[in-house]
Amino acid sequence: MDLDRRLRSNLIICSAAAVAAALLGSIACASSMAPATAAPPVSTIPAAAREPTVPVASIPSRSVAGLDASLPARLDSIINTAIADHTAPAMAVAVGRYDSLVYLHPYGRLTYADSSPAVDEHTRFDMASLTKVIATTTAAMMLEEQGRLDIDHTVASYLPGFNAPDKKSITVRMLLTHRGGLEAFAPLWKTLRGRDQYLAAINSRPLIYAPDTKSVYSDWDFVLMGLIVEHITGETLDRYTARTIFGPLGMTETGFRPDTVDKRHIAPTEIELDPARGQVWGSVHDENAWALGGVAGHAGLFSTAHDLAIFARMLLNGGSIGSVRLLWPATIARWTSAQGAGSSRALGWDTPAVHSSAGRFFSPRSYGHTGYTGTSIWTDPERGVWVVLLTNRVYPTRNNSKHLNLRREVSDAVEQSVLDAPLIDWEALHQPSPPDR
Repeated sequence: MDLDRRLRSNLIICSAAAVAAALLGSIACASSMAPATAAPPVSTIPAAAREPTVPVASIPSRSVAGLDASLPARLDSIINTAIADHTAPAMAVAVGRYDSLVYLHPYGRLTYADSSPAVDEHTRFDMASLTKVIATTTAAMMLEEQGRLDIDHTVASYLPGFNAPDKKSITVRMLLTHRGGLEAFAPLWKTLRGRDQYLAAINSRPLIYAPDTKSVYSDWDFVLMGLIVEHITGETLDRYTARTIFGPLGMTETGFRPDTVDKRHIAPTEIELDPARGQVWGSVHDENAWALGGVAGHAGLFSTAHDLAIFARMLLNGGSIGSVRLLWPATIARWTSAQGAGSSRALGWDTPAVHSSAGRFFSPRSYGHTGYTGTSIWTDPERGVWVVLLTNRVYPTRNNSKHLNLRREVSDAVEQSVLDAPLIDWEALHQPSPPDR
């Protein structure tokens, strides 16, 4: 039985459980989600299977999930309030405990129009910078395990065109931790197109600080990481990740450059005037990724809450799901650990910090990442929970930061629902002490 059929079976079971919950005052629905066999990265799902539905998973019994059964109602309140406040028109949330998907729910419509299609569990969102971790970092982790990538080698050893004198000492590790000295961003899309032009421009642009002296988040770090993956594998990033990550995991709704024949199942992003792209819908929102052809190491991936639930389960389960092993536990532990004082950055991933999207309660061992379009993923190995939040908060304009508080509210609600582990306000513990008076 493939993954979609299993989830639709869970939907029927969980719907019945929800009725029982209304009578008995508790929900007792255990959910399982086994991986499918390898499949194309992005599939066309029949419209009949994509009609808006009730959640495909509900909170299992407390003995199974250890989560308070009131969590769905609390998340409903948080998300519906955010939609009413125009944080974003389209949202989806997935929550898991250990190896179980315990809650998956779509919210809202693709746009604010009453006639707009409703979001469902198969709605694809632009992942923005989640591309960095879901695709590029995962590919790099696998290549390191295979002995094909050494993160302490220089970038130039993999990309000979990255050879400016001030950049010869920059290592792959520095890119992964955003310590390479590169600027955060520049609108290269205004004049450049394609990989060769971007590599030459990044190589020629001046550094903004001495490499390995501090951490400055930079898209260029992961543009280069994507090029390194392509150089090592001899495949484009989209093909390599489809073949080695998304296919084996059964993430059939995840990939770059989605089919836009039917846009009813893709969340639109911004109405762009510069460049004059109009309503961006099914094409990557990030302008530099767009100028790179829609496939880049820093942005370009599209996915669903349904598929990211599979990915999160794989990570929390030590790199495997069902019979498929993608990574080894030690690799995940090392790559998701903060890499030095003064920065929350791990290898590719981020870790909780004061005022971060992880909220107050995700433990110091947690890891996650965010995306500019309003996406985020956080995993807490100590408490065994993970949460995926997808939105299109850049619709119709990027001039909207309401999603920042929303992420924290969702993260806090999930952590506060854990019944079998102590709740610690880690953010308060990391706040600087008030000055002496």
